Amino acid sequence: MEYFASSSHSVSSQRILYTPSEFARTSLLYLQETGSLHALAAHTSHREHLASYLFFSVTSGSGELNYNGKTYALHSGDCVFIDCRKPYSHATSADLWTLQWCHFYGHTMPDIYKKYQERGGQPVFHPKEMEELAEVMTDLYSAAESDSYVRDMKINEILNRLLWILMKNSWHPEQGRAAHARKRMSMEKVKSYLDENYKEHITLELLSQKFYINKYYLTKIFKETYGVTIISYLETRRITQAKNLLRFTDMTVDEISAAIGMNDANYLARRFRKIEGMSPGEYRKKW
Repeated sequence: MEYFASSSHSVSSQRILYTPSEFARTSLLYLQETGSLHALAAHTSHREHLASYLFFSVTSGSGELNYNGKTYALHSGDCVFIDCRKPYSHATSADLWTLQWCHFYGHTMPDIYKKYQERGGQPVFHPKEMEELAEVMTDLYSAAESDSYVRDMKINEILNRLLWILMKNSWHPEQGRAAHARKRMSMEKVKSYLDENYKEHITLELLSQKFYINKYYLTKIFKETYGVTIISYLETRRITQAKNLLRFTDMTVDEISAAIGMNDANYLARRFRKIEGMSPGEYRKKW
C-alpha cells in the first residue's frame, strides 16, 4: 500500500492506496482505497465506469451527491453507498465537509449490491448508530496500513462487516406508506409461523387466509424482506432439520421426510441432492 497525505487549494486528505494480492482479487472482497478528507474550498469529484463500490460518511459539514439521475442533499451523519460503474459526482457546500471513505470491490459485489437494492437500500441513508460504521472505517484503515501476512483476509473480514451493517440499514419501512409498512412488519409473524410449523403442510393459500394478505402480495413482500421466496425458505428450514436428524438420530430417510413435513422420501432425496450435492445417505456417512 501507499500512504498519501495531500493538500491542495480545495482539499486536505489522508489516504491509503491499496494494491491487493492476486489471491484477494480472485477470492475475496478487497480494498482499493481508504482515507479521510476535509474540504478547504468548493470542489466537485466526478467518476464513471469505475469497477468499484464507494462507501463514505459525512462526519461534518454538508454537500450533495449526483447519482443515477438524482441529486441527494448530504448532511453530517449521512452515508453513501453506490456502484461506481455508474456516473456520479459529489460536491461540498459552503459548509465545507469532512468525509471518511473507502473504495472496494470483489467479483461478488454486483450481486451483493443488487441484494442491497432489493431489500430497499438507497444510495444515501442516515444510520441510527454511526458509531459502528466509524469503528469499521477505523479498523479498515488500521488493517490496510499493517504489515500482517494475513492482511488481505482481515480486510475481507472488515469489508464483510461493513456490508452487514449496510444491509441492516437497508430496510426502512417507516419511510413508506403506513399500510405498506404494516404489511412488511407482519412478515415477522409469517416467518415465525413458518419456523414453528414447517413440519406441517403449508400453502400460500393457507398463509393468505391466516394473515389476511393476498398471496401474491405476501410472496412479494416476504422476498423483499428476507431475500428468498416463502417456498425456498420452507425448503431450507426443512433440509436443515433433515441434516440435523441424519447426523444425530438413527431415523430412516422415510421417517425423516415425514418428520420435516415433506412426506415423500424420494422427493426429499432429490431436493437434498440438489441443495447439498449428495444423497441423504451419503451426507450421513460423511458427517
